[in-house]
Amino acid sequence: LFHFKIILGKNGVPVAENFRLEQSTIPDTVQEGQVCVRTLYLSVDPYMRCRMNEDTGSDYLLPWQLSEVADGGGVGVVEESKHNNFAKGDIVTSLNWPWQTVAILDGSLLEKVVPQLVNGRLSYFLGAAGLTGLTALLGIREKGHVTVGANQTMVVSGAAGACGSLAGQIGRLEGCSRVVGIAGTDEKCSILVSEMGFDAAINYKKGNVAQQLRELCPGGVDIYFDNVGGDISDTVISQMNQNSHIILCGQISQYNKDVPYPPPLPPDTEKIQKERNITRERFLVLNYMDKQEASVLQLCQWIQEGKLKVRETVVEGLANIGAAFQSMMNGGNIGKQIVSVSK
Repeated sequence: LFHFKIILGKNGVPVAENFRLEQSTIPDTVQEGQVCVRTLYLSVDPYMRCRMNEDTGSDYLLPWQLSEVADGGGVGVVEESKHNNFAKGDIVTSLNWPWQTVAILDGSLLEKVVPQLVNGRLSYFLGAAGLTGLTALLGIREKGHVTVGANQTMVVSGAAGACGSLAGQIGRLEGCSRVVGIAGTDEKCSILVSEMGFDAAINYKKGNVAQQLRELCPGGVDIYFDNVGGDISDTVISQMNQNSHIILCGQISQYNKDVPYPPPLPPDTEKIQKERNITRERFLVLNYMDKQEASVLQLCQWIQEGKLKVRETVVEGLANIGAAFQSMMNGGNIGKQIVSVSK
């Protein structure tokens, strides 16, 4: 058994050296109610940066403890079960999966999944058919106020990331007439337009973002799916219409800073928000889990029909999870960042 431990937590930029790989043994016997699982895939996500601080800034996120095994979203296969809901060979997932190759877990932490729903792509249960997809779909449905036929324009920041790449496509499926993404490389922008069906994409590292937004969204912005915060969000908000809506999904540009979540807007931006009656409410997908089952089925249907295109950046081997996390925080991924632990 190999597992990954966190060895440093502080404000600043996370690096691979914040984690260490250790080898140890697990108990010989599985107790009543427990399940022994072999890890297939692990997820690394921006929110995990908050767990590297003693104060995560969120009452629903517990900090990772120094020299304890890190955890997050995972998918694996049951090798032995003493829980009535699971049998050997079942594919299971959890949001609290330890970063280790094999684990004995309480069966109550696990959820059985059906591989056929995602055409056998089990890692999708960590992304498009998991919490990431739910965040995009429910964020748009609960906070976006998309109206079919209303000729609405949606802008997505962090658009080539796990959530953003899905959000733009879902915005279109839900009824937006125009979808524009903001990403950090020409390659990402090209993929958004050619593969994901975005109308246009802006590389924020090139040229004048405000000017490009004005050209690409001549009728202004009605819905903003915000994954990044900071200067980019201030620029988008300045071009939002009266009674428009911000879906406050993430603020990755702010995660390495000691600021509250969600970070307050600068005075000029806040003035625009209030004058134009722009909604900006914190969105937390865990508050809508009564809609989880129907929403996952909708996501899986779109995947099967080819209406929802899924990109993943896959790193092989548990030993590389720290580097994968560092790369993801620096925008090195296109779509969902996945670590393949075993086949």
